[in-house]
Amino acid sequence: MKTKKQKEIKNKTARFSYEPEADVLAWEISGMPINYAKEIGNIVVHFTKNNVPVLVEILEASKFLAKAKSVKTREKISVPRYAVMA
Repeated sequence: MKTKKQKEIKNKTARFSYEPEADVLAWEISGMPINYAKEIGNIVVHFTKNNVPVLVEILEASKFLAKAKSVKTREKISVPRYAVMA
């Protein structure tokens, strides 16, 4: 039996789109109404009135993706022993 939260996650639709003329990559998380947006650098996040993210836009997406492509992941991540909680 699925919980209400699991059903809500299953019913969410996430869509990606790219507008080449504006160089904007958009990630639509849900179709809920947008109330306000916050911009952090080249990223704009649109929220509902209840602070739920609805849409994420990446401005100058080609530059962002070029930087993301050049980032290398570490093979091992070291966590100090005292940072691990029992």
